[in-house]
Amino acid sequence: MAPILKALEAELGDKLTIAKLNGDDHPGIALHYNVRAFPTLNLYRDGEVVHQIIGARSKRRLQAEIEGRY
Repeated sequence: MAPILKALEAELGDKLTIAKLNGDDHPGIALHYNVRAFPTLNLYRDGEVVHQIIGARSKRRLQAEIEGRY
């Protein structure tokens, strides 16, 4: 997923910020945000989770899901 996220950040960086967290290293944070499987992507607006994407996606599919949320 890292190469896909890097490409999306290059294309959409003016509209979103991508931050990564290793849930194995920070299980308390993962639990707080209801992350129960990896990879999980949380989309936030104004500090609140507005959508959660669970599982790997192709770049095209992930981009469509993200673009549909902002």
